[in-house]
Amino acid sequence: MKFCKRYEEYMQGRREKELPGVGLKKLKKILKRCPRDLQFQNQNGEEEGEGLHGGNRCPDHCPVCYGTFFSSLLEEMSAVVGCFNERAQKLLEFHLASGFRKYFMWFGSKSHRNHGALIQEGKDLVTYAIINSIAMRKILKKYDKIHYSICLIRTIHIQIHYSKQGQAFRSQAQRMHIEILQSPWLCELMAFYINLRESKANNRAVMGLFEDCSLTFDDDKPTLSCGLFDSMKVDIDLTCSICLDTVFDPVSLSCGHIFCYMCCCSAGSATIVDGLKSVDPKAKCPLCRLAGVYAGAVHLDELNILLSRSCPDYWEERLQAERVERVRQTKEHWQSQCRAFMGI
Repeated sequence: MKFCKRYEEYMQGRREKELPGVGLKKLKKILKRCPRDLQFQNQNGEEEGEGLHGGNRCPDHCPVCYGTFFSSLLEEMSAVVGCFNERAQKLLEFHLASGFRKYFMWFGSKSHRNHGALIQEGKDLVTYAIINSIAMRKILKKYDKIHYSICLIRTIHIQIHYSKQGQAFRSQAQRMHIEILQSPWLCELMAFYINLRESKANNRAVMGLFEDCSLTFDDDKPTLSCGLFDSMKVDIDLTCSICLDTVFDPVSLSCGHIFCYMCCCSAGSATIVDGLKSVDPKAKCPLCRLAGVYAGAVHLDELNILLSRSCPDYWEERLQAERVERVRQTKEHWQSQCRAFMGI
């Protein structure tokens, strides 16, 4: 069965839950108009004596893709990622809540009153994220294939597998933080699965949901892995690229890169007391150099619990070291505040 048909069948069962999706059929119809439009433009260009590269008639400036395809795909991607992030955040907040807060959340949510339903919703959200990421990847591959074929037919000098528009779109999607596989909530849901597997080891129904989620340490390098749909596997590296060690008290920036909280504060020139909200809005990610990623940083609490259980000795060592550093920075902060207050 082709992926498009499987995807349509999958999304058909999700419409009652009002989950948005990617319109593969509609986008493919748009792409079918693209070769005819480019051929028409090139013929006009040759008649006017401009050739294949005259004016805006280069295949890299296709008005069909620029005006319809990318705008439609961008809107659908934003809707999918926004829906996934919102639902995953609510589910994890409910799971991590305690005391009166959890009671009030339980009272206001009928779907989360059953523990089994909570687990199933988490599994459905991960599957929803992965299948939509496959759909986005396949439609972009279709775009690249069509434009590559057109360029190859027109002239041997234009062999561009990834068009300029495609590259610009990927950059725009990254800036808008709508790449679903880089969502911090996907990482949190995977950690949520493994934490439940360990806490509910005697429950066979729960165990069946977590067969493909795992935390592995290869040469002391931690990796969070999950494979749920169409043999696709998602691997998330849990090594902090600043201290080059397993992330401690992990935080994910808007670009999707994960760092230790203290390392992240240091990279953003902020103290632990002030936190990441005090970082300059123009500050860039230490890894991808994308600006404006600190404001939407997310603390990965489920991942923090998972790592503390998986490597307790390392966790205790880092905890003691960071406790000393936190005390030092807090002391310096209040000393500077007192000096400023007294005018010294």
